[in-house]
Amino acid sequence: MTSLSCLTFLTDFGLEDGFVAACHGVAARIAPATRVIDITHLVPPGDVRRGAAVLAQTVPAMPRAVHVAVVDPGVGTARRAIAIEARGGILVGPDNGLLSWALKALGGATRAVLLTNDKLWNHPVSPTFHGRDIFMPVASHLVTGTDLTEAGTEVDLADLVMLATPTSRMLEREAEGEVLSVDRFGNVQLSIPSAAAADLGIAIGASLIIRCNRRELTAPYLETFGSAAPGELIAFTDSAGLISLAVSSGNAAERLSLPPGARVRIAADVPA
Repeated sequence: MTSLSCLTFLTDFGLEDGFVAACHGVAARIAPATRVIDITHLVPPGDVRRGAAVLAQTVPAMPRAVHVAVVDPGVGTARRAIAIEARGGILVGPDNGLLSWALKALGGATRAVLLTNDKLWNHPVSPTFHGRDIFMPVASHLVTGTDLTEAGTEVDLADLVMLATPTSRMLEREAEGEVLSVDRFGNVQLSIPSAAAADLGIAIGASLIIRCNRRELTAPYLETFGSAAPGELIAFTDSAGLISLAVSSGNAAERLSLPPGARVRIAADVPA
């Protein structure tokens, strides 16, 4: 693999405590010349799916890097610590599916290791803070040139824990997908790509039908939620190229009762 230019860092640690700073400190001691880019530390606690979505949609914008992600409700249990080399970088974190969607975004996995070489760890190791004591120190060694094989024992890629790939499909006169993610504004990101709107004949400014929770709603398909009146439900294409639902100056997830994984269909609003 060509040289890695930085570390990126995503967690559910929050910003009220010193957890993020402690991890930065470990990186600064091992790799003082390496830049660390914080993706976010506000993933909802333990929400592996949300962390996976944010990570996968962010890493394509990053330089070639070691990506450290820690949303780890199983810390201290039998869940494994891993580093996975992909064509576009290295991912380090718990083997709980958090890294799985980012692998595709980085061109697919080429090899993986269990982080069993404790010579690369921070000691003493806390059973509840592997971000500081295992993931960040190993990542810092990797970004400074340590070979992946030195981090531990190679593992079969087929044995890695993978989240189910979000699905979408075209049906007769409608597209069906699932809620992929809900952001802090309550915007609901669907797994339906924007191309589906074009295939259904839904143009910007037109209305579409949203079917969810045994309800049928009508909303305009706009370029941005800022184009809507306060309180108006709209659909738009988000920065990841996916169709999303929003309420201008409001919370679409709450209004529609749509948690991640909920099924949603969209169709053109064609007069009868």
